[in-house]
Amino acid sequence: MAYNIRRFLKMNKADLVSNISEKSGLSKKDVETVLNGFLGEVTSALTAGDKVQLIGFGTFETRKRAGRVGRNPQTGKEITIPETVVPAFKAGNKLKEAVK
Repeated sequence: MAYNIRRFLKMNKADLVSNISEKSGLSKKDVETVLNGFLGEVTSALTAGDKVQLIGFGTFETRKRAGRVGRNPQTGKEITIPETVVPAFKAGNKLKEAVK
């Protein structure tokens, strides 16, 4: 198994598809289809305000970020930053233990 040094620095989508393909015996095309489907379903659920919980791995959810006053870095002028909803991920216990 040949390892790409870049893999140890960061993994992108193509690396992930390739690794899953090698380990599962599925074609890269099939793995990419499943991965795209997973990402689409998570995105749809978060857009609808739902949570996606994968026991042991983690939970994808949305959180409200309160509005605040900030500064324009170019002019120094105060600006109002409105309240917004942002995606968030909370790692599960098994993932936390694996990373330790």
